[in-house]
Amino acid sequence: MCPDIRGQRTAEDPASRLAEAEGLAMAIGIVVAHSYVLQVREIRPNTLFGAGQVQNIATDCELHDAELVIVDGALTAIQQRNLEETIGRKVIDRTGLILEIFGERAVTAEGRLQVELAHLDYQQSRLVRSWTHLERQRGGFGFLGGPGETQIEADRRMIRDRMARLRRELEQVRKTRELHRKRRDRAPWPVIALVGYTNAGKSTLFNRLTGADVMAEDLLFATLDPTMRALDLPGVEKAILSDTVGFISDLPTQLVAAFRATLEEVTAADIVLHVRDIANADSAEQKRQVLSVLADLGVVNEEGEGAEAPVIEVWNKIDLLDQETRDDLVAAARQDGSAIALSAVSGQGMETLRETLGAVLTEGARLHTMTLPARDGARIAWLHAHGEVLSEDDAGVGEDGPLRQIAVRLTEKEWGRFIALEA
Repeated sequence: MCPDIRGQRTAEDPASRLAEAEGLAMAIGIVVAHSYVLQVREIRPNTLFGAGQVQNIATDCELHDAELVIVDGALTAIQQRNLEETIGRKVIDRTGLILEIFGERAVTAEGRLQVELAHLDYQQSRLVRSWTHLERQRGGFGFLGGPGETQIEADRRMIRDRMARLRRELEQVRKTRELHRKRRDRAPWPVIALVGYTNAGKSTLFNRLTGADVMAEDLLFATLDPTMRALDLPGVEKAILSDTVGFISDLPTQLVAAFRATLEEVTAADIVLHVRDIANADSAEQKRQVLSVLADLGVVNEEGEGAEAPVIEVWNKIDLLDQETRDDLVAAARQDGSAIALSAVSGQGMETLRETLGAVLTEGARLHTMTLPARDGARIAWLHAHGEVLSEDDAGVGEDGPLRQIAVRLTEKEWGRFIALEA
């Protein structure tokens, strides 16, 4: 159910939020027996809902033979416990549901570490629900010993210790990722990062561009772990395309913190592709949610423009629109200049995207003429691989033997990388 709390209006209408909550449930294999928006006039500290509403929820569970109640909102530990006791069913909130999805989908060691850290952070405030049956233990000797550590406190301490270990492991992951990033800088292939709201079609676009077979289904959070593949573009021999986890409104703060290491890949990208589900009625609100996260990461400024790297909008899923709307969007994207309308499923607009990426990556290329020893095959080959070689001629003989004069067109970034090779 989706609580619609008076005075707490959001940009998304309750029906859209309810549909998204159903999508989250189905993403983890839950069969939705019944769903509805529940008007909440006043928040009750003990149960969130009024007594009559709680009783109605219990009745609906009986009628539909439901074993689980999902509340698309945030519940305190006390509210969750009281609802479970009154309804007689397991109750989870939006954060708990998203954590379950992430726990099931995480594949890599890094992904599992991040999910476990987020889950422990969420769980430690709810331990009272698991240990209410235990008596307080006593410490010391005989009757003079003072009260010892409760089971709850002991468990919280173990969780804190485990979280500290996970943070240390994730910090090591972050350092390893940074080393890989520096290695990519030395092997100068530009990086293009895909970002967007969950289920916007990022993985489908990733597969279409690279020929990969990353899981791409009509599910929320179909992809969690970052994936990278090589990509050929006009004027660019090789680029790296990175697929990242999808964003969502009201993403739990535990997950934002835990997945920061993964999202740091976006901050080092040469181009950021913001993939939007343009056929979705809430596309504008989804864009706002994505830009909010990107602004927190320092990828975009307050105006939504790229702070370090250009941000190109990809208006995906135009195949789901009627022909007239589709033609209008393609024309609008062409006029906008910073957006491309396409369908990752049908392939319409893909060539335009490739040409745009190639043009952006080679923009600002300048002509450099240099003389290199003919035996320096590694750097000569590098210039052929990463620049546009206009001419290459013999330049006589020097102290290091035969020389070659090369005229090559390079971007500022590629020129900097070439200078780094000399060092």
